Amino acid sequence: QVELVESGGGLVQAGGSLRLSCAASVRTFGSYAMGWFRRAPGKEREFVAAITPSGGTTFYTDNRKGRFTISRDNAKNTVYLQMNNLRPEDTAVYYCAGSRLSVLGDRSEDYDYWGQGTQVTVSS
Repeated sequence: QVELVESGGGLVQAGGSLRLSCAASVRTFGSYAMGWFRRAPGKEREFVAAITPSGGTTFYTDNRKGRFTISRDNAKNTVYLQMNNLRPEDTAVYYCAGSRLSVLGDRSEDYDYWGQGTQVTVSS
């Protein structure tokens, strides 16, 4: 069983930045592709970004590429999401997810393990 714990969420003004972290409790963290998703109030969960096990390849939805950056530190069993120039529409609960497959996916069903989520609120 893999446990994922997100942190780093909070309240920020529009234009501000946050860095989310997700710590994994698994010795083989470096073999998992990792992703970030989010769920805004009243909306479906949506894909944000993903990264390969080595960290060499990343994948974003087009409208967040450039503002969001996913990265990982396999020595620390942690994946990060750096979010810059935040907008009120980025307000959501952000979830990290782990996939036993090494390929990148943008669907919830591509991932096997999920964290409990961390709230990000962007004020205008």
